[in-house]
Amino acid sequence: MPSLNDAFLSAFGHAPTGVWSAPGRVNLIGEHTDYNGGLALPMALPQRTRAAVSARDDDLLRLRSLQEDAVVEVSLDEVTGGTPAGWAAYVAGVLWALREGGYAVRGLDVVVDGAVPLGAGLSSSAALECSVAAAASDLFGLGLLDTEDGRTVLATACQRAENDIALAPTGGMDQAAAMHCTERHALRLDCRDFSHSQVPLDLESRDVVLLVTDTRASHALADGQYGARREDCERAAEILGVELLRDVVGRPLDETFAQLPDDLLRRRTRHVVTEIERVDAVVTALEAGDLDEVGRLFVASHESLRDDYEVSATELDLVVDTAMATGALGARMTGGGFGGSAIALVRTGDVERVTSAIATAFADGHLTAPMSFSATASRAATRDE
Repeated sequence: MPSLNDAFLSAFGHAPTGVWSAPGRVNLIGEHTDYNGGLALPMALPQRTRAAVSARDDDLLRLRSLQEDAVVEVSLDEVTGGTPAGWAAYVAGVLWALREGGYAVRGLDVVVDGAVPLGAGLSSSAALECSVAAAASDLFGLGLLDTEDGRTVLATACQRAENDIALAPTGGMDQAAAMHCTERHALRLDCRDFSHSQVPLDLESRDVVLLVTDTRASHALADGQYGARREDCERAAEILGVELLRDVVGRPLDETFAQLPDDLLRRRTRHVVTEIERVDAVVTALEAGDLDEVGRLFVASHESLRDDYEVSATELDLVVDTAMATGALGARMTGGGFGGSAIALVRTGDVERVTSAIATAFADGHLTAPMSFSATASRAATRDE
């Protein structure tokens, strides 16, 4: 595979102005809470999407990926919901959203190289969006990459790209993580107003590893299931007379349930409310160095996602069950679900044994071999070269 700069020169006949990158993310806890105005606790992964970019003096966007052969071209004036199709929508949507926000942006030449596993629930789409958003900020002199408030503007533009152009009804956690995370910290993110704080995450000193397992099970957010869960939450909030389900946190659940007409909406609501509460419980446990409690909360989160929110999958359950049976402190699915990845807190000396047990369980179940790796908290979007 050619280098990023060589591929750019081959595609467009000139060198890029620079290279920007943004990370994938893994969410420690707080799943399906972002679009409910709740809390989440993501961290940035070392795996990043890198984008070699130059500005143009017209409105043409030319795109190539090292993972694809063809060059995609689209005029910014043509960008609308569903156009362009495929991965290009995430890039074009960023420029569209910045223009909608009143920022003077033009076309770009872009070549991207994605190291974030695709379809793994590790937010490869937000990594792509945020790498290009970071480049656009620098190349067009927007200055948004230089301040926390500016990074929030970029994250919001990237979320709009995903929602309005790529037509994936996600919340804003992934983009906020890609723009705000720092090394050796998790990000306590309030998804109502996207305020955030850094939570020290020093697992290594406790001889514990965060093991991420990409199940290789198909994972897609635009296939209707994710949107259906969001619609369930919006319906429940409307019946309860609140703007977002975050607004019922702290109320007695039995009183809340009495106002909901069916068991499905009760279960969806119970997951959201208890998951929001679990986020701060994990923050408290991390601050106290109580990793056993963090592990217990991981398991409670997975059970809630599996039973009340119904977004787990056979492969995700198998990772969690196998990790726990092999001595993990805790494990849970992470991301939107229906496939994707799971995480486990594992003592350093047990990593090889847990990883091997997971691989064996998948082989015994005649499932596609998973990919497991240890993850450390990394940095947000930045200019690399």
